[in-house]
This record gives sequence, structure tokens and C-alpha cells, in this order.
Amino acid sequence: MAIKILAPGLSTTVQDLGRPGYYHLGIPLSGGMDRFALRVANLLVGNDEGAAVLEAVFMGPEIEFTADAVVAVTGADMPAKVDGAVQAAWTSFKIKAGQKLSFDFLQKGARAYIAIAGGIDVPVVLGSRSTYTLGALGGHQGRKLQAGDELALGSAVKSVAAGRSLAESLRRAPGAPAELRVLPGLYWHRITDESGRQFFDDTWKVAPEADRIGYRFRGGRPLGFVPRKQPFGAGSDPSNIVDACYPYGSIQVPGGTEPIVLHRDAVSGGGYFMVGTVISADMDLIGQLQPHTPARFVKVDMKGALTARHDRASLLGRVRAALAS
Repeated sequence: MAIKILAPGLSTTVQDLGRPGYYHLGIPLSGGMDRFALRVANLLVGNDEGAAVLEAVFMGPEIEFTADAVVAVTGADMPAKVDGAVQAAWTSFKIKAGQKLSFDFLQKGARAYIAIAGGIDVPVVLGSRSTYTLGALGGHQGRKLQAGDELALGSAVKSVAAGRSLAESLRRAPGAPAELRVLPGLYWHRITDESGRQFFDDTWKVAPEADRIGYRFRGGRPLGFVPRKQPFGAGSDPSNIVDACYPYGSIQVPGGTEPIVLHRDAVSGGGYFMVGTVISADMDLIGQLQPHTPARFVKVDMKGALTARHDRASLLGRVRAALAS
């Protein structure tokens, strides 16, 4: 059983939950930008939560099915259509052999996740089917999908009836403005106290330069740096440091002007200081932000970050229970 890509959309790739364990070698995690939506899509069609799906950015693909299948679309509000008939979001539905799945215009969010019972069956590379386009690794030939591509599907783990749906109260999406909780980092001392307050007081907007590698933000006041003599090995700009490792979610501010939050396909190190790190519980939200979306950074401590992680795990537990009943 396979699917044929008739039109790829703007940027559609195969993604799962990523390939941990290779970041120290410069190979990032990759995987779904919105891991929550990816997990739910798989649960709706009876797959393992980490099965490979299609991640569509801003514009959905057009896909022809060669056999009957059960499908679910979660994440961005990008209405799915089967032969032109609109299907409910966050709900499983059937597609018959010969029918076509397409998408209406994006209404909210940024990334939709298309799960098909059995999962997308591309080769496993370093433990994952995820696409890392910058390294031409994984997915379908290490790249975005193109018209004419055919993707095999795995065998469904269990039979799931169409019509399974996740209640809106259990779905997760960014607020307006989006609030991204941040744990101040090792280099917080490099900026002045006033700049630190302004960073959290200001409302920023997502810049057009926002992708799987990192999200850039604009509109806030520039950071002021504490004067110092630049150490040997650092660049001349106050935002430069001697090269250091970058955690996922870390916030670079080159020149002190535009924060960049590193995401799933981020480089693993470099010479820009990090003002802090977006907590893991809020990384999914970034993946649903469109350019020009307003956002605020909210300061939390380690206890707050761990509480948020616990709350997110609890939400996933409620989702699993709801879809298992």
C-alpha cells in the first residue's frame, strides 16, 4: 500500500519523534516541531505515538491513495478534504482507494500533522525516519517531498474505526500573544539588569526567518551588555563568546537585537551568547507560530520549568486515556 504525492504543498516532510543521541556529533534531533500534535495524530489512527507522519508547513499537500486507509490531521487549522469534502480536524476519517486528500487554506497555526494508519514506511536512519533536510538525512531521500513521490505505508498495528476525535479541551495551541516560558541561562550575567527586565516586558513578533532550525523574533528593545574585555577566541561583538554548546530551545541574540530560538534542526554549538532557554513544555507552541505573530517571553525558575513539564506529561496521559476508551 502506498500514497502518491500529486502536489507537495509549500514544505512537506516525513517526521517522527526524532533521533536523539547524536547532537554531540552535530546531528540534531529533528522530528516534529509540534510533538504533541504528532503524537495525537498517531493515536487517533491507532499507530504508535512515534510513528512517521507527514508534517506540512503553511500549505498542505495533495495526496492520492492506492488503498483504503484511516487518516487523521492535527496541529494547524488547515482543513483536510477528501475528494473536496471537508473533514473534521483532530478526528480520524476514512479514505478509499483512488480518493485524493487535499487541504484548504491555512486558517490558524503553522504546521499540520497527517497520520495514516500503519505509518509512513521510509528507511530508518540512525534510529529515526525523520527528515533532516540540511544534512540530506532520513525521510524520503533526505529532502522535502516533491510531486510524483510515492511513499510506502506500514501495516496498521490495530484496526481503528473512523470518527475518533480528541475533545477541544485536550488540544494545545499558542495563546494571543503566545507566551513562551524561559529559564535564564549561563550567560544572563552578560546583559544589564535593565535589559533583562525589558527582554521579558517587551512584546516581540515572529520574523519571516522562522524555520525548523530556529525562530527569529523582532520588535523588542535591544539588549545592553555589561562592559568587558572580550576573551581570547571570542569575536569582537559583545554578543560573541568563546564557542559553546547550544541546547534545544536556547535563545541567541546576535548583536543584542533579534532573539533566535533554536529548534529541532538546530546546529549544536557556536559563538553567540544565550540569554536563556525556552522550556521543553513550550517548544511545541513555537512550531505553530506564523510570521508576524506577537509573542512574549515569560521568566520562570527551575521549579516552574519542571512543573510545566509535569503538567504537559499529565495532559498527554489524559489524551491517551481519552483515546483508549
